[in-house]
Amino acid sequence: MIRPIQMIRLMTAADIPRVAEIGIFGWRAAYRGIVSDEIMFRDRLVVTQIARMEARFRRSENPGDYFVDRYVYDDGIVKGNLVIAPCGDEDKPEAFELCVLYVDPAFKGEGIGTLLARYCEDIARARGYREICLWTFEKNAPTRAFYEKLGYIVDGCTQVVEPYGAVGVRYCKQL
Repeated sequence: MIRPIQMIRLMTAADIPRVAEIGIFGWRAAYRGIVSDEIMFRDRLVVTQIARMEARFRRSENPGDYFVDRYVYDDGIVKGNLVIAPCGDEDKPEAFELCVLYVDPAFKGEGIGTLLARYCEDIARARGYREICLWTFEKNAPTRAFYEKLGYIVDGCTQVVEPYGAVGVRYCKQL
């Protein structure tokens, strides 16, 4: 059963500018020193990010056979976002994926990320999944520690994430 958390709701088109802002600032805070500043500050412009999100959001409203959910944490201020879907990795066809989890850096440490991650787990269980996977950069020690604290374990699968040139590591958790 999915625990009702009043502050977590489905994302709407009206949330896109705020979610884009959270993504941009979250990206810069988490990956500075891992991804070059040239890429971070050129490719993550607010207008570009909003346009990309709007296009993805429109596609997710008619997802075909790939089901994607987007949620926000909103307690009067949208402070974080979550994107979840069936896992896209070829070797994990029966797994669920935590695709995106960002909390505005101004609100980190308030338990919002944990609530969003647990919400993803509840949804996965309710849909019959027994495993969740996620990817993060190998050098992103704070994020890795966060997921490890929640019981996620590195499964040994890695990939170079282009165009960033950074190594991604996959974490999985049995539900």
